[in-house]
Amino acid sequence: MNDLAQFLDPVRSDIIAGDVAYNDKQIGRIADIYKEGFPEVADADIILVGTDESRGAGYITDNHPADMVREQLYRMYLWHADIKIADIGNIKSGSSLNDSYSCLKTVLKDFRSTGKSVVIIGGSHDNTLAQYMAYAEEKKFAEATVIDAHIDLQSDSSLRSETFLMEMLTSEPNYIRHYNHIGFQSYFVHPYMLETMDKLRFDVYRVGAAKEHLEEMEPIMRGSDFFSFDMGAVQYGAIPGSGVSPNGFSGEEACSLARFAGMAHGADSFGIYGYRPEHDINNITAIQISQMIWYFIDGKNKSRQESEFSDTFAFNEYHTSFADSDVVFLQSKKTGRWWMKMPGKKYVACSYSDYLFASNNEIPERWLRVQEREG
Repeated sequence: MNDLAQFLDPVRSDIIAGDVAYNDKQIGRIADIYKEGFPEVADADIILVGTDESRGAGYITDNHPADMVREQLYRMYLWHADIKIADIGNIKSGSSLNDSYSCLKTVLKDFRSTGKSVVIIGGSHDNTLAQYMAYAEEKKFAEATVIDAHIDLQSDSSLRSETFLMEMLTSEPNYIRHYNHIGFQSYFVHPYMLETMDKLRFDVYRVGAAKEHLEEMEPIMRGSDFFSFDMGAVQYGAIPGSGVSPNGFSGEEACSLARFAGMAHGADSFGIYGYRPEHDINNITAIQISQMIWYFIDGKNKSRQESEFSDTFAFNEYHTSFADSDVVFLQSKKTGRWWMKMPGKKYVACSYSDYLFASNNEIPERWLRVQEREG
C-alpha cells in the first residue's frame, strides 16, 4: 500500500505538535501520521484522509479543511486501546475534478473489503462519487447512506455537487444495491424528487422524522457499505463553517448518526463534506467534525463486539407471526441490536419497535419495504 503515497501529500508539519505536546492517550500521540515516511497501515482499523477538492461546488479553497479538523481531532483522547488509527495525509488535487475523484477512488479501492474504515475529511459533497466509483470500477454492488438537507439530483444545475446523485443512482450499469437518504428538509426538495426516489425503491427520511426517532436510523444504516455526510444537514447554529439552514440536526444528533455509521459492520468509508474554514467561528465546525469522527471510531469499536449469527448463544431468539407468516427475530446479547428473518432466510437489521409490531400481528413497514425490493 506504500504505492498510495504518489496520490497523497503528507500532513502539514505546522499543524503537528511534537509528541511531547500530546498526552499518551491523545490521538495526536498514538496515531501513525504521514509526516515524512508513509504510515504503517496494515494493522490500522481507521484510516484518515483529507481532501481539498471543492470545484464541484463552484469554489476553490486554500484553507485546507482537513488540517483544521486534524488540529482538533489530535487533541482528543482515544478510549479504545485496541483501535489503531493511521492518518495518510491529503489527496493531491488533480488538474481536473475527475482526476481528483480518481485519486480518492484509488485510495479507497486499496482499503475496500479489508475490514478497515476510511474517514474522508473535507471537500464538497460530490466527492461521494469517488466512494461509489471504488465499487463500480470493480463491478461490486454497494449500499449507500447519505445524510443531507438536500437531495442532489438537480439535473439542470451546472454544479456537480448538486447533480452527482443522478450519476450515482441512475447511470447504467449501476452498482447501487440500495440507497438511504436521511435528513432531507422538505422546502429544499422538489416533491417530484421524492416520487422518483420511491419508484427506485430507495428509502428517504425527512429531518423531522429522523430527529423524532433517531434510534430508528441505526438499523437503517446498519447494512450500508459507505456513508456520506454533508455538514449542511446540521443546523447553522451548531456549525457556522458549513451550515446552510437554521434547522437540521443538532451537534449531538450528528455525532449519534456518525456513531451509527461506525457500527455498520461493512462500513468501508465515511465521508464528511462541506466544511469551509473561512466561514467558521472559533473553530466550532472543526471541533464538531472531529467529535463526529471520534463517535465514528466509537461505533467501529462497538461493531467489533458483535457476534456472528452462527453463534446461537450470543442471541435471544423470538418467534412471532403476522399475515400468516412465521417470523424469527434475533436480539444480540452483547449490543442489544435486533434482526428479523425474511422469507428468503436472509436476516435484515431491524429494531425493537418492529418486533412489537409483529407481536401485535401487524406487518412492520421495514419488512414490507425489504419485500418490495427483494421479494
